[in-house]
Amino acid sequence: MKPYLLGILICFTLSSYAQDYKKNLEDIIAMEAKSARQLMMTPKNLNTGNYDVKYHRLELNVDPSQTSISGDVTTYFVAKEDLSEITFDLSDNMVVSQVTKQGNSLAFSQNSADELVITLPAIQNQGVLDSLTVSYSGNPISSGFGSYEQSTHNGDPIIWTLSEPYGAKGWWPCKQDLNDKIDSIDVYLNTPRFNPSNEDYVAVSNGLELSQTIQGDNKITRYKHRYPIPAYLIAIAITNYEIYTHQVPNNGNPFDIVNYVYPESLTNAQTDTQVTVNIMNLFTNLFEEYPFSEEKYGHAQFGWGGGMEHTTVSFMGSFNRNLIAHELAHQWFGNKITCGSWKDIWLNEGFATYLSGLVIEDFDGDTSFDIWKQQRVNSITSLPDGAVYLSDQDTLSVNRIFSSRLSYNKGAMVLHMLRKKLGDANFYQGLQDYLVDPDLAFDYAKTEDFQDVMEVSSGVDLGEFFNDWVYNEGYPSYSVNWNQSANQVQLSLSQLQSHTSVSFFEAGVPIRLIGIMGESLDLVLDNTENNQQFTETVNFTVQEVLFDPRTDLISKNNTVSLSIPNYNLGEIAIYPNPTNNILHIDKPENLEINALKVYNNLGQLLWQSKAVSQIDLSGFDSGVFILQIQTNNKVLNHQFIKN
Repeated sequence: MKPYLLGILICFTLSSYAQDYKKNLEDIIAMEAKSARQLMMTPKNLNTGNYDVKYHRLELNVDPSQTSISGDVTTYFVAKEDLSEITFDLSDNMVVSQVTKQGNSLAFSQNSADELVITLPAIQNQGVLDSLTVSYSGNPISSGFGSYEQSTHNGDPIIWTLSEPYGAKGWWPCKQDLNDKIDSIDVYLNTPRFNPSNEDYVAVSNGLELSQTIQGDNKITRYKHRYPIPAYLIAIAITNYEIYTHQVPNNGNPFDIVNYVYPESLTNAQTDTQVTVNIMNLFTNLFEEYPFSEEKYGHAQFGWGGGMEHTTVSFMGSFNRNLIAHELAHQWFGNKITCGSWKDIWLNEGFATYLSGLVIEDFDGDTSFDIWKQQRVNSITSLPDGAVYLSDQDTLSVNRIFSSRLSYNKGAMVLHMLRKKLGDANFYQGLQDYLVDPDLAFDYAKTEDFQDVMEVSSGVDLGEFFNDWVYNEGYPSYSVNWNQSANQVQLSLSQLQSHTSVSFFEAGVPIRLIGIMGESLDLVLDNTENNQQFTETVNFTVQEVLFDPRTDLISKNNTVSLSIPNYNLGEIAIYPNPTNNILHIDKPENLEINALKVYNNLGQLLWQSKAVSQIDLSGFDSGVFILQIQTNNKVLNHQFIKN
């Protein structure tokens, strides 16, 4: 293929790939941020911090053709201090009819702060476990949280929920605090048996389906989930789903991926979701066994374009591979370990984004992965500022929390740079240690927790790395100057910073040396100070130096130039200088010149030949150039100007 055609093809592939991935990422972000927009109106409820939720039993009556919901929610909780009353989060348009404890009715009140306040019959002492049941009903759709949707697909009714992060209270009484995971849940969904077209309704929720019980025209479907879960990841969906499964080998302990899809989507979905098995196997091999393998993993189709990683069953607007990978990745990073605050959102979103990149690396190869990384870097460096870690002010903006440039893309590339800094063995071992850390597993983590685990696991001090790349802003721009003398290549490395929060970015800087016969040598320069000098031994004549050829570094506007050492040309004469068109070269008869090359100031090779007495520069633009003269025992560089 001709070089210019290859270039056009690469550019077209890069552009098409970038557009597809950008659209997929936008859909993911729109979904994950949807209910987060209620953050502005939903401050943390300080009145729910005095108890620890242990268990919920949700017994819900739902008809997909109706917007209302009713039911009983039983909660087991441990008092963290002596309690005379207990407060749940519940939207004030949901009407509580009764609260009971061991068959006895309790006094309660609801207020405009979306609180259900229940008076206990006696003081519940600190450390004591107790339970109560709330009976309620209402129209969740009128609450305005958008966490409960009633719609249709192909004319068929559907109900689904989407509660991240503070929408659960819009459809059931709960504790929405992101610091208290529920130890286990049971969900009983009482639905009509059939839809208006006399097709079976299928009810979906977290965990393992235990039973379906027919009661006249209704059906009760029971799910159990025995892993810690925050309220926002509890979900239900009901419509006339078709069900099919893929089995995951799971090192001899197989479990099913259960897919709930619209009948009209069945044929395509059966093809598209098969890749989930391969992605599951990849993540299992890199990190650990799927965290919820005792129950299931699944997909439930719903009416939005993106996806939402509800524990054990991701709700999916489509079944493209990137979306499947992103939501599956969250089962480890986001569901098993959940970010401990909005400042640490990259521990969810940066990780899931990077894992979708690892799928590209493993399934499609290095070239596709390099394109993916380049697109992440292009996004990150499109503005000069921005940190991975959020400030207090940042957490007041949903758009900033769910920033594709910073929380997703920069978070992902910081992980990649950490991988390159530590090496694959230390990096993956660190992530495995993070996932099984007894203080973090099935709980919450903050950025400092992740750093601590990676430092202990690798034995590497990561303070400077996290300060530069996580906590502070911007990116570097590098200038590389190089020259060669015999078998020694000298490189000088300097950088500018796009933001004043970082005075110097320490990093391993990837460099590739290309020889005149196609030789190649990859180097990683440990750049710890500005204007740093490096000397490398090579066994070939260097023709070109490439900066970060595989895009392993967040940077922009980098330059490479061939420098001019003060070599004595001896009896070789180069004239005239400056010149208009012809550059003459005079040498002694006994001096053998093997090659002549002309470079521009960026170090790009423009012309080469064996020994000649003159060079025609009429096709060159005006400017400064470098003539390289290769003899038997040295390489001489001489600068000249073309008018």
